[in-house]
Amino acid sequence: MDRITEVGVVFVDESGIREWSQLINPKTRIPAFIERLTGITNEMVLNAPDFENIAHELNTLLEGYLFIAHNARFDYGFLKNEFKRLDIVFRPNILCTVKLSRALFPEHKHHNLDSLITRHNLVVSNRHRALGDAQLIHQFWQVIHNQLDANYIATTVKKLVGRPSIPSHVDDSLIQGLPDTPGVYLFYGENDLPLYVGKSTHIKQRVVSHFSSDHRHSKEMSLSQQLRRIDYIETAGEIGALLMEAQLIKTLQPIHNRRLRRSNDLCAWQLQQKADYVTPSLTWADDLDFGAQENLYGLFRTQRDADTALRKLAQDNSLCLGVLGLEKITKGRPCFARQLHKCQGACVGEESMLSHALRLQQAMTKLKINHWPYPGIIGLKEAEDLHLIDHWCYLGTVQTESEISALLDNARPAFDKDTYMILNKALKAASHEVVYIKRR
Repeated sequence: MDRITEVGVVFVDESGIREWSQLINPKTRIPAFIERLTGITNEMVLNAPDFENIAHELNTLLEGYLFIAHNARFDYGFLKNEFKRLDIVFRPNILCTVKLSRALFPEHKHHNLDSLITRHNLVVSNRHRALGDAQLIHQFWQVIHNQLDANYIATTVKKLVGRPSIPSHVDDSLIQGLPDTPGVYLFYGENDLPLYVGKSTHIKQRVVSHFSSDHRHSKEMSLSQQLRRIDYIETAGEIGALLMEAQLIKTLQPIHNRRLRRSNDLCAWQLQQKADYVTPSLTWADDLDFGAQENLYGLFRTQRDADTALRKLAQDNSLCLGVLGLEKITKGRPCFARQLHKCQGACVGEESMLSHALRLQQAMTKLKINHWPYPGIIGLKEAEDLHLIDHWCYLGTVQTESEISALLDNARPAFDKDTYMILNKALKAASHEVVYIKRR
């Protein structure tokens, strides 16, 4: 459920206090748990206006006001997305009362709305309804102005409104303590559940950017709402950050990372001689040491991906799917592509098998996996760090001799596509010193 069912506003200005509220038809069925929480039923919103019918009125009403809400990112995100669907730009200054309460009353641990109700004796009229909760926020505003110096509150508000939009349940000190150096950062949720692992050459800057975009993307908003803890690991540079990111994602399996998730299977094409012709044969990383193998083309996570790539290669180069083993053909009968004049006729002897093999090898060159160019283990130098690499497999990062010995005692990890891509690019750049490592 990501649509609005009700809007409630308490306006406070020099003219006094006034209220505005409206049920909204979300154009989708309200889940049962939302009905139980708010008391708003599907029947209640059946004849209510759609958001687009009240959008211009609401936008005009809110113009020029400071947008104050409890966990303001949540309310603002929903409103901004609704306005965006109608091509209406909605960019008010925002104040989160969770952050305001934390800043004004740091001695207290909890700052959710129920805690504020109990702590400040707020009068509850209609909890979990839009206007009822807005009235509670207004009461809190009045209470703090009765208890604290107005200038102190104004100074605190100014600081909070001017800060990056950090989730209310994340202590600002965590953000302020992040380094602006290369490395990886880790987001954790409830019970230390790994949510996301990212890398950057400027950790703090990149982390803050997540929160400035969460109103535009549902993924970022979901990540912000689940976030409870941030950790980081500094690296000497970008290569170390990339390698660490790939390793941590495959180890921790964070729920918001998709691109670098571990794939249990990895396959590639090998060119093999069969009778009097050459044909690609699909091989799997479980059966071969991909790090040490020379005759490999393409790296694929599924057989379907491998077949699709080979078919595309055949189509682009007029190769015969029958000879490649991707189409069953009867001896002496042309393949389907030959009937369409898209095969040069190796299937019916109109092209020699030698010619077809040579064209296949040439076409496959663009998919070829680079053979490990070193006699053994190397260290890739990056500032004070040394990244140990063995046949495209990342062993770890060290800074001392003793650390090298400890890493070499461990078995070489499995060949990994993402690590191969990172290292292949880094070694091609030739901007880092390579150190040859010998086992003792």
